[in-house]
Amino acid sequence: MRALLATGLRELRLAARSRADWLMPPFFLAVVVTLFGLGAEPNDPRLAAFAPAIVWVAALLAALLTLERLFRADYDDGTLEQLCLAPTPLYLTVLVKLGTHWLLSGLPLVLLSVPLAAGLGMSGAPLWTLAAGLALGTPCISAVGGFVAALTVGLPRAGLLLPVLVLPLITPVVIFGAGAVRSAQQGLDASAPLYFVAAILALAMSLVPWACSTALRNAFD
Repeated sequence: MRALLATGLRELRLAARSRADWLMPPFFLAVVVTLFGLGAEPNDPRLAAFAPAIVWVAALLAALLTLERLFRADYDDGTLEQLCLAPTPLYLTVLVKLGTHWLLSGLPLVLLSVPLAAGLGMSGAPLWTLAAGLALGTPCISAVGGFVAALTVGLPRAGLLLPVLVLPLITPVVIFGAGAVRSAQQGLDASAPLYFVAAILALAMSLVPWACSTALRNAFD
């Protein structure tokens, strides 16, 4: 446990040294959503109907900005090789790194999405359904993106390949997450789509750390 705690603290200290990189996702989300609002007609009621898709797609693209940093720096300076040789199970270390990544990039997106969606005309149950869906969906993005980052950690220019591989894999999360908000906007029960997102999250948290650890070990073979 002390080794895992040290890994988490190390990730936080490294993030504190490169604040600009971690401020980019929320800034990107705010700019994209604001531009949609400015480009629409004033007080257009259709904007609230499109708000779930706008916020979800913007959050997904914003989360992609920091995925390459998950393992690349550790791979370049040799830290990742030491983590593979350490007695602490690598899948637990990967789980800590994924959790720290969500804390630094995913959680700010969830918190920022509420005022941004309200600015697009959303309110009441749909607004909080959007926040709940993003709270369940952004960890899925970190998990799936972490798996792809582990697969491509040894490849040059992997940052260009990451979006191509991540976007198709994360499509079901966007579909169910935005669908939950549309159900809430129509006065229907939004729990079923949220359960699907929660099931995807549980599956990702169960399998992705093992898959990531295997991919990272293969990077040194």
